[in-house]
Amino acid sequence: MTHEPRHPFPPFTQESAAQKVRLAEDGWNSRNPEKVALAYTVDSRWRNRAEFATGYEEIVSFLTRKWNRELDYRLIKELWAFDGNRIAVRFAYEYHDDSGNWFRAFGNENWEFGGDGLMHHRYACINELPIKESERLFHWPLGRRPDGHPGLSDLGL
Repeated sequence: MTHEPRHPFPPFTQESAAQKVRLAEDGWNSRNPEKVALAYTVDSRWRNRAEFATGYEEIVSFLTRKWNRELDYRLIKELWAFDGNRIAVRFAYEYHDDSGNWFRAFGNENWEFGGDGLMHHRYACINELPIKESERLFHWPLGRRPDGHPGLSDLGL
């Protein structure tokens, strides 16, 4: 487990904050818990809905559970605001459960980074609603969202 510094580093500009958001989206769309957790400090603290995680092992465990039950997960993140070493994002993701029921989750995250570009605090507030498969908006192949795919604002989300 090596937590190497991650570009871009704070203080963020509009461009570097947007880049950081896209890199986070790409990581989460990989659905690889070990890879994703390397973007956080070894003692990173999370609040995700009503669940709390601290450190690499708890983050990996959380993400493993998440992606074992949120199947065909696809996520879009969008920069909302930034200042210094903090970034606020809004996001939406779609997935189905093992019974084939589809959901769209919406939320906001507040992130705080160290000088090494690793996130040490992540606070997520999330709401979700059931959707019909025909109401899905995220149709790219699993993995990274293609550059030409519309973002949240373009989709009216």
